[in-house]
Parts: sequence; C-alpha cells; structure tokens
Amino acid sequence: MRHPRGFTLLELLVVMLIIGILAAIAIPRFFGSKERAYLVTMKSDLRNLVTAQEGYAAAGAGYTTSASLLGYGTSGGVTVTILTADSSGWSATAAHNGTSKTCGIYLGTAAAPIAGAQAGEALCR
Repeated sequence: MRHPRGFTLLELLVVMLIIGILAAIAIPRFFGSKERAYLVTMKSDLRNLVTAQEGYAAAGAGYTTSASLLGYGTSGGVTVTILTADSSGWSATAAHNGTSKTCGIYLGTAAAPIAGAQAGEALCR
C-alpha cells in the first residue's frame, strides 16, 4: 500500500486560514500597545522636565524656555517644546514621531496646553 507524503491542499488552506485569523486579531493589539508606549515615553519626558525646571527655579533663576539651560534632553523620537516660562509658572508640550497625539503639562500660573489638565499632570490627547 502506498503511504501519502506531505499535506493536501485542503490542509494547507485550513492552516493558512487559521494563521490569517490569528494575525487579524494580533496586529491591531500590537499597534495599540506601540502607541501606549509612545504616550508613556512622552509623559516620562514631561515629568523629567518638571524636575529640571524645579531644580533651575530652586537655584533662584525662575523658570526658563531653554532646554539647554536646564541640561534637559528627551527620549528618541520625542520633541518637547517649552511654550511659556516666567517666574510664576511654565507650560510645555511633547510630541512623538510615532503618533499623532500630543501630551502637555504646566505648573504655576501658566495656561494648560491640553484642555482639562491639572497643574503638574501630564495629559495626552
């Protein structure tokens, strides 16, 4: 009696169908987790900016819009813009080249760059 070797076309199509269904479920979840990671990175950079600004202000110089004066750097792909700064407060936004969302933070009397944010809270929209 002859023993068949290999797989039939029907078996291969069933396996490809199962792989396609699994990919359709997994790929959107993967992209969602990447965006969450970008948002966490932007929030972390804004919290680091809070520390740098408070250290600069504690030295008696108030707040500044110059990241170089703060000795502050960002994570890869993140752009932080210090919008306003004076002796009573500051505000900043962060963007990442991997997402269209923007995060913002402010302290003191500066206006919130993202509507609904609380002072000292990094909020993304």
